[in-house]
Amino acid sequence: MPAIHPYRQLVGAGLLTAALVSGCATTSAPLSPEPIEQAAPVIEPEAPNFIPVVRYGRYTLVELAPTAAQRDLLLQTIDMSMPEDARATVGDGLRHVLKRSGYQLCEAAYAVVELYALPLPAAHLHLGPMTVRDALVTLAGPAWELHADDRARQVCFERPGDGASAGPAPAPSTAEAVQTFPLMPSMSGGQP
Repeated sequence: MPAIHPYRQLVGAGLLTAALVSGCATTSAPLSPEPIEQAAPVIEPEAPNFIPVVRYGRYTLVELAPTAAQRDLLLQTIDMSMPEDARATVGDGLRHVLKRSGYQLCEAAYAVVELYALPLPAAHLHLGPMTVRDALVTLAGPAWELHADDRARQVCFERPGDGASAGPAPAPSTAEAVQTFPLMPSMSGGQP
């Protein structure tokens, strides 16, 4: 039988005594006449919105929810070139941008007739990539505000400060009249 060293006996006895003493000790909270503070209400985290997904291919999961551009049709991204027409106007450009967007151009306001009749700048012959809304604002310029009627799916323009533009636009005076010239020479081959 192996001999147990006395210091190992003392260590073992000390640990046993410490375990017994600490296990039997209890403490009680002192009773105080102070009121108990109310605990703050526990805020439950919001239930996450689960968006259903479907496996599309081997490694791709696709959300079964519409994109932002499908919800707001004016957020569609476009990259388009205007038709090569020497007499293209801003109205033609606006109609071309709206062609497949689901919206149409508002024709009722008389004040916008002058906007629609303006010649289309060469810088606007290619637009994009940008949203339909940004393309419309770019074509109209900073003097016009865009108003979209989502219910009728119409896009209208109005000058800030005009309010309800009622009545026809005044005819330009002869000094303000603008003469336009075709960009291509005539087919006869002669000089103007």
